[in-house]
Amino acid sequence: MKLVIAIIQPHRLEEVKEALYKAEVNLITVSEVFGHGRQGGVTEVYRGFKETGNLLRKIRLEIAVNDSFVDPTIKAITQGARTGEIGDGKIFVLDLEQCVRIRTGEKGSAAIG
Repeated sequence: MKLVIAIIQPHRLEEVKEALYKAEVNLITVSEVFGHGRQGGVTEVYRGFKETGNLLRKIRLEIAVNDSFVDPTIKAITQGARTGEIGDGKIFVLDLEQCVRIRTGEKGSAAIG
């Protein structure tokens, strides 16, 4: 079992969700987060002075998947989120030690679905 975490642009969320559904990945948690990568935030000119905002609005996706769904999940996120511009995002894959479905008490792969 793995936990796939993706940080994407907010305006690409619908495309990513559609790609995930086509890949039969239906369980997803979405959060609004703030951060920046190499681009260092946003630079704006205000009254002749450059001001850099440190944090940009992003979307964080968390998806618990069985091992056989890791590659399709990554492919779907990449296809939906990619614009080719700086700031498209990142995907992290972590080992998921345990998963428990609260309603039934199922554990492990069965709890993920």
